[in-house]
Amino acid sequence: MDDRTPNPEEADDQTVEIDLSSTVLDLTSFQLHDLDSVELPPTLTELDLTANRLSTLDPRIAYLSNLKKLSLRQNLLDDPAVEPISSWLALSPLEELVLRDNKLTKIPDVGIFKSLVVFDVSFNEITALHGLSKVSNTLKELYVSKNEVTKIEEIDHFHQLQILELGSNRLRVMENLGTLKTLQELWLGRNRIKVVNLCGLKCIKKISLQSNRLTSMKGFEECVALEELYLSHNGISKMEGLSSLVNLRVLDVSSNKLTSVDDIENLTQLEDLWLNDNQIESLEGIVEAVVGSREKLATIYLENNPCAKSPNYSTTLRQTFPNIQQIDSDIYA
Repeated sequence: MDDRTPNPEEADDQTVEIDLSSTVLDLTSFQLHDLDSVELPPTLTELDLTANRLSTLDPRIAYLSNLKKLSLRQNLLDDPAVEPISSWLALSPLEELVLRDNKLTKIPDVGIFKSLVVFDVSFNEITALHGLSKVSNTLKELYVSKNEVTKIEEIDHFHQLQILELGSNRLRVMENLGTLKTLQELWLGRNRIKVVNLCGLKCIKKISLQSNRLTSMKGFEECVALEELYLSHNGISKMEGLSSLVNLRVLDVSSNKLTSVDDIENLTQLEDLWLNDNQIESLEGIVEAVVGSREKLATIYLENNPCAKSPNYSTTLRQTFPNIQQIDSDIYA
């Protein structure tokens, strides 16, 4: 008698046993080419089909009227394959739709989902945000990273948006963000942006502009609620425009062209400071600059700066910051 556990790789040749009263069905990594071997209980509220080999959508999904979350991440779906979604009216209460890591070249029509909260089309081949204007204004999280998008547009109606992820695209300009008054997180790393323009977003708490083409830090002055700022791998030569960011806890300006540390004396909440891979000469200047967060600072990175070669480098920093827990890769209990 063979009582071994079925291998997911063999799932195509078997019927997948499903509890017909289930509300959650997770078929992650079953390597399914279709859902012919799967029962889809009408009670489902969540259906996770991540990491399969689906190139079409099973029409039975259209009748799952209780569905709140649908993940089709990491499949083989192209634009024609997802077009039927636009007419699946029974799914209109859907709140989370994940189409990440497929073969899409455009934003699909998801206008029927009137309660959509999370929409993820990252890791596709989308060239423009055309079609976002049809997405419900209930949206709180939008993910379009790792595509080929060149312009920020059709987002002005997202008055409840909290997270906007547009990293790893081809954006050159920060624009059309002014109506996103509830935005908490803005992720724009790995683009081609040269100038910061936050369009008056005063409530934002996290901003990433890593790996862009910035030469100046100006533009964050009004973001007084900001807690985390990531600016590594740019061409910034001077620290400025930071003194008003009194709630900042994390500041990453590593891998830039800084020669000194400035304009952060007022940042009394600073816990993590990343300054590695710059051209900072003076350890004394750093101690003076970070005096406001002397008690708070827990992590500081300074490796690959001239000052990191100073005598008693680590000892000086540990004496200056009594609660320091990490200096570069060295962790202190």
